[in-house]
Amino acid sequence: MGKADIIIIGSGIAALQLARRLQEQFYVMIITKDKIKSGNSYLAQGGIAAPLGLKDSVHAHFKDTLEAGRYHQDEDGVKRLIEDGKRMVESLVKDGAPFDRKENGSLSLGMEGAHSEHRILHSGGDQTGKYLLEYLLRSLSSEKVEFVEGEMVYELVKDDRGHCCGVKTKDQDDSIRYYDAPHVVLATGGIGGIYLSTSNHPAVTGDGMALAFLSGAKLSDMEFIQFHPTLLWLNGKTCGLISEAVRGEGALLVNNEGKRIMEGVDPLLELAPRHVVAECIHKERQMGRNVYLDIRRIKDFRLKFPSISDLCLKHHISIEAGMIPVSPGCHFIMGGIVTDDTGRTNVPGLYAIGEVACTGLHGANRLASNSLLEGLVYGDRLGEFLLEKGVGRFTHPPSPVDEMKEGTSLNVPFHTGDIRKGMMNGVGIIRNEDGLFTHLKWLKEQPLTFQEHLDFNSREEIQTYFMWIVSILITESALLRTESRGGHIRADFPKEDNDEWFKRKIILQNNEGRLRVEYHEQNETKIYA
Repeated sequence: MGKADIIIIGSGIAALQLARRLQEQFYVMIITKDKIKSGNSYLAQGGIAAPLGLKDSVHAHFKDTLEAGRYHQDEDGVKRLIEDGKRMVESLVKDGAPFDRKENGSLSLGMEGAHSEHRILHSGGDQTGKYLLEYLLRSLSSEKVEFVEGEMVYELVKDDRGHCCGVKTKDQDDSIRYYDAPHVVLATGGIGGIYLSTSNHPAVTGDGMALAFLSGAKLSDMEFIQFHPTLLWLNGKTCGLISEAVRGEGALLVNNEGKRIMEGVDPLLELAPRHVVAECIHKERQMGRNVYLDIRRIKDFRLKFPSISDLCLKHHISIEAGMIPVSPGCHFIMGGIVTDDTGRTNVPGLYAIGEVACTGLHGANRLASNSLLEGLVYGDRLGEFLLEKGVGRFTHPPSPVDEMKEGTSLNVPFHTGDIRKGMMNGVGIIRNEDGLFTHLKWLKEQPLTFQEHLDFNSREEIQTYFMWIVSILITESALLRTESRGGHIRADFPKEDNDEWFKRKIILQNNEGRLRVEYHEQNETKIYA
């Protein structure tokens, strides 16, 4: 059994920013089921959006965020986050964070889809996540921050008052371990790994959302999933991400007939919001046409995009020929665990930051490069809250019974591949009632229930069970929202329905093993089931 003042589950940007903020006063433990550098943050090619340009403003960034998210956001919260984010990025620049600069020494600000100004800071061209993660890691004290690698958290432990006070894990030998702390933070990232085609690290499968749901936390906006338009597509599968910054530098989207596919679709052409571009590429491919990124207009491509160039060379794609085959894949989930503006959930002692959380920033579709900004801001905000709270030890000891309660044995009768295929086919880029209902019916036919205390024979069983839970939450939400908005596109309800669905949120919660659904609309709550 191990002890800490604060346990953070996950090791991405949000987690490291929080640890950096807390390390002077608290002992912090960071638990990750893989390696520290194996998550989405480290893979992030895109940059950090912040209104630092001479012609830019908080208001312009705010407007772009709302437009991309189809006005499904908490507008006051969006404005505050961009204001805080601007100050935070300016502080990182001042502290010497490794952002790319022009020859004259000024910051190199890039352009990405749905942005009205050049405001994207990059590091190492297309290696922003890697550079920023390593910068944050160097700032952490080895004496005050402990890393536990290779252990998968499979249960959140609560005391007899219902406060989260620790976690149970399985290591790579399937041995069970227990750690306690008065504060537990979920920073586990998104859900991309539950789809067959994804830009995400395969280990990113919604663990934090499943853990939070089982513990009684509320989740929202699970139907809003962003499919990145341009993943490298070869031999019937996706092989890696081609950053939106490539289109920002002038790449064109063309089909195998040489026709630009975005003409007549959106005034912003290749820089339209991601759901618009992804839907257009998807339709081209459904009609039997291949789609390519034509990069021939971009000078010094290898210099500007070193990791993408390496990816292409690895798969024998000629940079000189200038045609990169692409297809959409799952990239980011806008929904997640409902939190307040500091990262607190409705479960005392449990917090969520980063992609695993639903903060109200992204709405129905995330504006490009707002995710790293969100991680930095919420890592800092939660750190400030915990420092002010000043609770470094238990005010009420955890119950020994709850700590190591024996679970019910579980037998998972299917494999992760079954869920990945079902999600891609039924809950993919374009959805309809038949596909959603078919997948949900299959999920609910499985002999599984929502239980907090379970015994698992292996980490693979845990992974599959968590994917089953998250798949149900996404599919149920997508079936209930009878409109198209942002990343949620229904072929049978192709338009936004502002009369019925504007600002209306679907809230999901585990109610003693049954799924409870609420509608939140304009500060009013209605119980669905």
